[in-house]
Amino acid sequence: MLKKFKTFLGVIVVAAIAGAGGAFTILKLYPSDTPIEHTAGYSQPTRFTAYANDNAVAPTNFTTAAESSVPGVVHVKTTYAMSSPYSGGNSNPFRDFFWGDRGRAPRQPAGGSGSGVIISDDGYIVTNNHVIENAEQVEVTLNDKRTYTAEVIGADPSTDLALLKVDDSDLPFLTFGNSDVVQVGEWVLAVGNPFNLTSTVTAGIVSAKGRNINILPNQRFPIESFIQTDAAVNPGNSGGALVSTNGDLIGINTAIASNTGAYTGYSFAVPVNIVQKVVDDLIEYGSVQRAFIGVSIRDIDSKLAEEKNMKTLSGVYVAGLTEGGAAADAGIKEGDIIISVGDVTVSSSPELQEQVSRYRPGDKIKVELLRGSSKETVAVTLRNKNGNTDIVKSDMVSLLGAQFETISEKEMDQLGIDHGVQISELNGGKFRSAGIREGFIIQSIDKKPISSANDIKLALDNKKGGVLIEGIYPNGMRAYYGFGM
Repeated sequence: MLKKFKTFLGVIVVAAIAGAGGAFTILKLYPSDTPIEHTAGYSQPTRFTAYANDNAVAPTNFTTAAESSVPGVVHVKTTYAMSSPYSGGNSNPFRDFFWGDRGRAPRQPAGGSGSGVIISDDGYIVTNNHVIENAEQVEVTLNDKRTYTAEVIGADPSTDLALLKVDDSDLPFLTFGNSDVVQVGEWVLAVGNPFNLTSTVTAGIVSAKGRNINILPNQRFPIESFIQTDAAVNPGNSGGALVSTNGDLIGINTAIASNTGAYTGYSFAVPVNIVQKVVDDLIEYGSVQRAFIGVSIRDIDSKLAEEKNMKTLSGVYVAGLTEGGAAADAGIKEGDIIISVGDVTVSSSPELQEQVSRYRPGDKIKVELLRGSSKETVAVTLRNKNGNTDIVKSDMVSLLGAQFETISEKEMDQLGIDHGVQISELNGGKFRSAGIREGFIIQSIDKKPISSANDIKLALDNKKGGVLIEGIYPNGMRAYYGFGM
């Protein structure tokens, strides 16, 4: 009997739990000193479930979602080269531009990789801006091993999104879901190419929504309202798909929180409702049409509620107004609490920013707010950063990958110049590939003085062949760049 009992004790059931995923890394600390890694575990449902009653729910099956989403996720490979050598007052801007790299070693290319999501059968692909930023060539490989050279249609650093295009038709693609209805605790899949391991699928749950993790501090108007999950994401997953269990695209994996540079914590995805707005703008206008409500805001906590004698911790507190801005003109006042935008309830600053980011200048939205003990609804006509409702449509912006702004008289006096246009934002495009950086002040193109963005358009419209750009950086360093049109 003792022998049989020992034999019984020697029998055990072993369950294996495994997970893998991917993310592109930036050196940025999370508020808790946990590094935040650019791009976005996995808890496998137990295989042996003891049902307490006939109404118990069976383990979730991910096979249908994986089968439908994997063909629409691509491997993105990028090639980079050194920046233009012409930066400084003593350099000769004409040497390489007209005569090649005589007397110098050739530039050595570098490479990177990430993921992307096909969103239409005619070849539009969404990825992260940080995956393709500064790239001279972008190549995508499908799950069936077909390879294409991709064109960068445009990019939006404020949301870390970019849009690519390949020349083909009848491609497999993912369908947009609705990130507003995604719920905390819901199962999701992350699909991408971590560590160059193509077509990798991992699973997790939605851990939180509306997360701001401050990974875009260099952007003037960052939009961060991430879907947080515990799906495993590692280097290479950037730009890949976050999908629901029915296979709908609900986010673009963008970042991870990690102590090691690989997955050890949580991953973060740009909600697909933001993705769809950015994509539509890049296709239709060549640049993202960003709308502003004209308020400075604060999240409400116990300290603020006590200080302002508020009876609620819900909503977003209006701490200030832009003079003559959209909110002020609509009658919103300092001290109001915004509780919804459109038909969507907002309880934090990232959620408010996310909702406003889905609209364009000129759009009229319904804003519900608390003023004291009363609830009010106002109609707000959103504006652009210049304070008007103009829509900027420019194929040249897409080609150059740049946004421009005028320079104040004071700034020109400090630099000793009397004309020029400053590059305020720079995405993938001709300027970035030539080595130009944000903040550069363009003073002339092919020796023609430049004083406005329209001057740039006139100088480059219908231009064929080489282009020479001269200008100055805010630190006083003069620079010259050349590229071909």
